[in-house]
Amino acid sequence: MNIGDIALDFKLEDKDGNLVSLSDFKGKKVILYFYPKDNTPGCTKQACNFRDNYPQIMEKNAVVLGISKDSIKKHSNFTEKYELPFTLLSDPDGKVIEEYGVWKEKKMYGKTFMGINRTTFLIDENGVIIDKIDGKRMKASTNAEDILAGEFLK
Repeated sequence: MNIGDIALDFKLEDKDGNLVSLSDFKGKKVILYFYPKDNTPGCTKQACNFRDNYPQIMEKNAVVLGISKDSIKKHSNFTEKYELPFTLLSDPDGKVIEEYGVWKEKKMYGKTFMGINRTTFLIDENGVIIDKIDGKRMKASTNAEDILAGEFLK
């Protein structure tokens, strides 16, 4: 998925087992972020940055959706532990993760493996991807602040 594409719709379970679709948020701006794993340092910083900035995001008619391969139980625990006010979705088979092109080869400590490349998609009210934040532009600890400082939520 790239800038200018219509974001692919999906149906995934939230922490309570409810099915959530991207199309449920038509008419709102959506910050859709893919992250590797609940309760890891970078992912916790990113989630808490969204939590701390969520009131300002909501004021801009926007929502935050986070997706990882973690189970709904892990999402439930992560959400409760850090009092996350936004929706985390479970994609255990990685279908949506692959459709969005964020399942990539990664290297860490000299080992090569497949995993989620931390990526945030900014989707407008009509479902069009306006921006894709990854690579050097992605700073997990300031992801929400960076989005608030940009043009997307103006």
